[in-house]
Amino acid sequence: MTTPSTSNETSITPGGVVLISGASSGIGMASALALAQAGWRTIATVRDPNGSRKLLIAAEAQGVALDVQHLDVTDPESVEKVRSYVDDTYGRLDAVVNNAGSAGLGTIELMTMQNFRACMEVNFFGAVTITKSMFPLLRASRGRILSISSIAGALGQPFNEAYCSSKFALEGFMESLHPVARTVGVTVCLVEPAAVASAFVANADVDIPGMLDDAGPYRAAMEKSLARTQRQFEPSKAETSEAVAAVVVDLLESAEPPLRTQTTPNARAIVALKIADLDGSRVTELTHSWLADPVREPARVAGLRPQGASPLPEPAPIWP
Repeated sequence: MTTPSTSNETSITPGGVVLISGASSGIGMASALALAQAGWRTIATVRDPNGSRKLLIAAEAQGVALDVQHLDVTDPESVEKVRSYVDDTYGRLDAVVNNAGSAGLGTIELMTMQNFRACMEVNFFGAVTITKSMFPLLRASRGRILSISSIAGALGQPFNEAYCSSKFALEGFMESLHPVARTVGVTVCLVEPAAVASAFVANADVDIPGMLDDAGPYRAAMEKSLARTQRQFEPSKAETSEAVAAVVVDLLESAEPPLRTQTTPNARAIVALKIADLDGSRVTELTHSWLADPVREPARVAGLRPQGASPLPEPAPIWP
């Protein structure tokens, strides 16, 4: 069993034990491989057995060792089983990366509550469940909790109420936990990517044509929003999973990581806009413009910009 550390130093050196959720693809897989390359003993968890095979093949190709375990973040028993495994096998845990994520595309009138709740269960309650379960181990090692958030946790985006709600909740949880965790030596931080070229969108399991067919009065606006989002995920614009993974490694090994780290200039611009926008007028100008007809409504959109204001950032994508 784990015994509390008597050191005042936080364990931030490679060689520690790290647990990462959602490691079957995208940011999760890239982070697991990057952490293993950096010398961390990496427990990479996946929900789908097929993800285990892909992950092990990728690890073998890179010449690194991963401890791949099954984990369903929405199942408390599955989480507790992994916690027991970590404690029994390693006797310690130095870091957790909450990465498992689920898309939630749509608007509230068109979505089922089952789909809305499912998004919250994975993106928010899944991270909360893992954090609660693993916290005693992290307190003993004076370890670190890193959650993969998104600029969707700072900026509400059209046709994305469920996903943004889940990331807003995650941000509030981590920010509130930060000072309390610090009193017992645990460091808390968030990573906020923008568009990432990963399998996350491909795995979203969303029937876009069917969604548009059922969109009724929302169809035209939804088509504009989806087209804009697709452009943001073009390879020339999207960030790579490996780039985000490098940020994850840096934060886990940094002496004093900040609470929030945006991974691109565009992400920083979006978050800066939100922080400075006390009444929400610039945020809503930006998000309304994503759904505006560029021919019929340019004056209306342009007229929302305060005189002398700096240019708005490029449109933010829906998913990290």
